[in-house]
Amino acid sequence: MSFESARAWLDAHAPDLRMIDHGVSTATVREAAAALGVEEARIAKTLALRFGDRIVLVLAAGDTRLDNAKAKAAFGARPRMLAPEDALAVTGHPVGGVCPFGLATPLPIYCDVSLKDFETVFPAAGSLTSSVELAPDRLAALVGAAWTDICSRRTAA
Repeated sequence: MSFESARAWLDAHAPDLRMIDHGVSTATVREAAAALGVEEARIAKTLALRFGDRIVLVLAAGDTRLDNAKAKAAFGARPRMLAPEDALAVTGHPVGGVCPFGLATPLPIYCDVSLKDFETVFPAAGSLTSSVELAPDRLAALVGAAWTDICSRRTAA
């Protein structure tokens, strides 16, 4: 159902975009980057977050991490990741395939400014093996996302 709802949504709103089914897992940033042959930063990971009673989706570059202080300043509460079963219930997509397309429940969507570093990015497309490629500005426009700055680049260990 999840892949189909994402496909139906994309067919209706962006019929020119081609969904990519890799036939291998793209459930993590590392797996998606390997399947696509791109750097991990170009994977647009989708975070399902709770700020108090409010649930939002945030898309961010794959090499970033949520900055709790920035997120609290932007949203007025400490962020909490949704449990996998809650993310599935609210989005209709399993963790690893969560995306802003074909959502089971309308949710506020935000794109982190980290995505703007790339000409194109690859968000998931509703399943553990699928994605789609598009420009960050088009992604934000398609899903009605506001831009935010709540993630920081990971530093090398």
